[in-house]
Amino acid sequence: MKIKFAIIGCGRIAMRHAEYIRSMGILTAVCDIDPKKAASFGDIFGARHYVDVDDMLRSETELDVVSVCSPNGLHAVHTIQALRTGCHVLCEKPMALSVQDCRAMIFEAEKANRRLFIVKQNRFNPPVAAVKKLIDEGRLGRIYSIQLNCFWNRNRAYFSDRWRGTRELDGGTLFTQFSHFIDLLYWMVGDVRDVHAFAANFNHAETIQFEDTGVVALRFYNDAIGTIHFTINSHDHNMEGSLTIFAEKGTIKIGGQYLNELEYQSLEGDQIGELPPGNPPNHYGQYIGSMSNHGKVYGNVVDVLTKGDIIATNGYEGLKTVEIIDRIYSATTLLNTQGK
Repeated sequence: MKIKFAIIGCGRIAMRHAEYIRSMGILTAVCDIDPKKAASFGDIFGARHYVDVDDMLRSETELDVVSVCSPNGLHAVHTIQALRTGCHVLCEKPMALSVQDCRAMIFEAEKANRRLFIVKQNRFNPPVAAVKKLIDEGRLGRIYSIQLNCFWNRNRAYFSDRWRGTRELDGGTLFTQFSHFIDLLYWMVGDVRDVHAFAANFNHAETIQFEDTGVVALRFYNDAIGTIHFTINSHDHNMEGSLTIFAEKGTIKIGGQYLNELEYQSLEGDQIGELPPGNPPNHYGQYIGSMSNHGKVYGNVVDVLTKGDIIATNGYEGLKTVEIIDRIYSATTLLNTQGK
């Protein structure tokens, strides 16, 4: 029997979710506060449409999974609503905008004995998966330091949706643009002990309520050190998403615009061989996002629920990303650059 899904939030990323749901399960219902958007989305995918989440969850009594694609600041409330009606949940990144909300989501999943999946599609990029395998097998030895670069472009048109750029529903550049990258720091190196950071809003003062650029210095609990340089001011288009690791037994860099290329390796022993091609990035009209690995995410959801496989990214790992972002923002000195 095919798994029955519903989607909360009919924005850009929801379209990608719906495409994979249609290929692997049944999209039963969609919900959005904008009636026209909900109706149009429902018509495209042959699903019933709603404008109220509670109404949808009461009416759709045979749902298995709810995919939460609403604005960041609503992830927690929508996830908890779905869990309390007995549905499993797949939540888009970021899991939530606070550590407290993440913990509440995990608690509700445990209480309901339901599965909570978090979208972290960059883990499926071929070079990312290959480097993670090296680390897990001990082939890099002790990790000394790591450098993360996130150089993207987000122009005025991107922030035309009213929720984007707001503290309440967007949360910040690290939450919306780069939480996938922060996830990889935790996945590959571990928990962060100390943070020092500076940030500024150089070019988006009229469109966002937080930083558009930041630099961060990190110390991990295993005593590795690291840096992050992130910006949405790359001129005209996305430039780079890269991760460089300096370790006891090798140096390696994953690069490209979206952590999609193995740019450099110098390893003791065997080098990483030819990798399979990755998926193309997500295109959203006037801008481009991370690699399009939602098919692998949904494949994992189906395999977990039908075959008992292990969740690729669970609620606890989603929490760890939010913990690190929270530490960064708590330690950040925000510079006043206006009028200079």
